[in-house]
Amino acid sequence: MSEIFHLLHDAGHAGHRGVLATITALTKPGARAIGAHMAVLEGGESAGSFSSGCVEQAIIAEALAALDEGASRSVRFGEGSRYIDIRLPCGGGMDVSFLVDPAGDVLAQAIDRLDTRQPVALRLDPAGHLALSHDPGATATGWNDGVFTVRHDPTLRLVLLGHGPEMLTSLKLARTFGAEVVLYSPDDAIVAAGLAEGTMAVHLLSAADPPTLEGDPWTAFLFLFHDHDWEPALIGQALETPAFWIGAMGSRATHAARRAALAAHGLAETAIARIHGPVGLIAGARDPMTLGLSALTEIVGAYHALR
Repeated sequence: MSEIFHLLHDAGHAGHRGVLATITALTKPGARAIGAHMAVLEGGESAGSFSSGCVEQAIIAEALAALDEGASRSVRFGEGSRYIDIRLPCGGGMDVSFLVDPAGDVLAQAIDRLDTRQPVALRLDPAGHLALSHDPGATATGWNDGVFTVRHDPTLRLVLLGHGPEMLTSLKLARTFGAEVVLYSPDDAIVAAGLAEGTMAVHLLSAADPPTLEGDPWTAFLFLFHDHDWEPALIGQALETPAFWIGAMGSRATHAARRAALAAHGLAETAIARIHGPVGLIAGARDPMTLGLSALTEIVGAYHALR
């Protein structure tokens, strides 16, 4: 979302006009969810997508027509549309709101909230006004009293802690997905590789005196230690955060031993129960790539369930 909002904000700041297009309704499941955005500038430049390429040019053309007219509008595409030559890949119809010249100050506030890892909720009324909801954390995407509201949460942050090849495969997969990744390892080579990837990477020096871990409601912690002596203090810190997911690599027997070790360190059973283990959706995954993919799939599923 930041890319879309930045494109419109920066263009407006430079004196160029633009349109914020938003899916406000679907008659059948679509390629994109209700609340998805596209940005279109007066020169035809765009960001975001609503399909696999079959409707984007029509969206851009409609946005430019709205700019020429100088008025916001809502248009149906697909089933029930006046555009009989445009068909959506999943069938059905899609209603799109075209908001001409969205307020720059509202876009700036939305960008700032997302950049500081806070949820944001935009209110788009049919008259063409854009505003922020006062309580984005309690806002759901959809129509309410004639105003369409769309909520956006901060991007997934994945904190990887451990050593071994699973760390770098998980890092690459998470970066490809688009997650923000933070890496902690006692292995100099892994830290160096993380830094080379442009990732924040911290060298762990002592299991007894680890650095302070931070996490918010959109953060997941994945522990990938083969030497489990590193785990108790670090997992204890992760459990003190509001992270939505905490998990650790290992078999069922390993996880049972981990739970016992954490209990011996004084952690409450209710806290220990938050830890996922064995991690991943592919049972018995052993090679680093499969394990990383299996764990990331579970984490992404839990992240999307937050909405």
